[in-house]
Amino acid sequence: MSRQPTVAVFPEPGAWGPTNNLAAIADHLRERGIRVVFVVEESFRGVLEKRGFDEALMRMAPPPEHDEEVGEGWAEFIRETAPEFRKPTIEQLETVTRPIWVELVQGAKYAHERLMEIWREARPDVIVSDNVTGFPAVPIAGVPWVRMVSANPLEMDDPAIPPAFSGYPSTDPAGWEEFRAAYLRLHEPLMQELSAFNVSVGADPLPEGEFQYDSPWLNLYLYPAEADYQRSEPLGPTWHRLDSTVRTGVEPFDVDERVPGEGKVIYLSLGSLGCMDVGLMQRLIDVLGRTEHRAIVSMGPLHDQMKLGERMYGEQFLPQPSILPQCDLLITHGGNNTIGEGFNFGLPMIVLPLFWDQYDNAQRVDELGFGRRLPSYTWDDDELIGAVDDLLEKGDLRERMRGIADRLQREPSRVKGADLIERVLRTGEPVTR
Repeated sequence: MSRQPTVAVFPEPGAWGPTNNLAAIADHLRERGIRVVFVVEESFRGVLEKRGFDEALMRMAPPPEHDEEVGEGWAEFIRETAPEFRKPTIEQLETVTRPIWVELVQGAKYAHERLMEIWREARPDVIVSDNVTGFPAVPIAGVPWVRMVSANPLEMDDPAIPPAFSGYPSTDPAGWEEFRAAYLRLHEPLMQELSAFNVSVGADPLPEGEFQYDSPWLNLYLYPAEADYQRSEPLGPTWHRLDSTVRTGVEPFDVDERVPGEGKVIYLSLGSLGCMDVGLMQRLIDVLGRTEHRAIVSMGPLHDQMKLGERMYGEQFLPQPSILPQCDLLITHGGNNTIGEGFNFGLPMIVLPLFWDQYDNAQRVDELGFGRRLPSYTWDDDELIGAVDDLLEKGDLRERMRGIADRLQREPSRVKGADLIERVLRTGEPVTR
């Protein structure tokens, strides 16, 4: 009797966006008789098991002395770092971006032996890694592997597009090179440190100026074609774009039942991390409460510290893909997963970015006319209300967004992603365009 083919799926530890994106693809792999093992941080224990997947647990750092909550490390990071989010992105490189990379690099080292142990236990035929960091355990596992990018595609640098994490406009290159130079100056020693470790355990050196490898077999990135960037050079032949990977099988949710009335429906979510900034969340809730619109609020684990207004409903966690099709406008932090779902369901967006690639997504939405980018902390009440009313009144924008949504839903990229991964599994060969 032949062994069931197995795919190990390794999302960014502690991050909901990559986890949900890969779960959407993994559902289709499982339907095809492929065993899927999710490699997840210990604080995520049981999350993927509830969705019917096997789990292999790992850590990025020594365990704390208390019981952990899901994504606890990132929550603590938000609480400590939120004041830095008010700074320009070039200043955040030192106070926000580099500390994140330091944690990720140290985590890649700490997790190495456990990851190698997982490969021996799970015996995957293919590994899918959705990480910004090049974990050496992935390329030396002895099986084909796939790189997934659940982040803004500026992560794959090109001189014709803005630098990642900058939030700079695509139409004006002023400041691009200054930002790139500052980023490299701050991060090159860290890149060299990770590269040296990777070599010490048998992996190739990292590409110059990078924290990550490309896969020789298959590379996937997640962004709608309508919002993608024009490059000076196309990505390599093993790169494939997935327009969106919205998960299915989430519980139903009736907006009219929870918030009766005739007003337009706004969905507010600052993601699993941004919701930890209770002051910002409460201010948004209060200002939206001054409008005639209804609102659904994803409140996060600190929900008991927030007070909702009339015509509002909120919970700690909400089935976002069930709710968004019933909404008229999305207010978001600009995480790649939520931005993709906004396009998938045809919603104009207001984006208030906090850190990382959220600035890039906010700028892209704004410069292409899919919504508005607002300064996360310095907007005034009338500015937010004006943006809400303006976007809700733009019938031409709604029609444009609906056309994109129709295409994305007719051609679900979660199926395409599963097809491409399965080709690597069945053939062991690179998958080219």
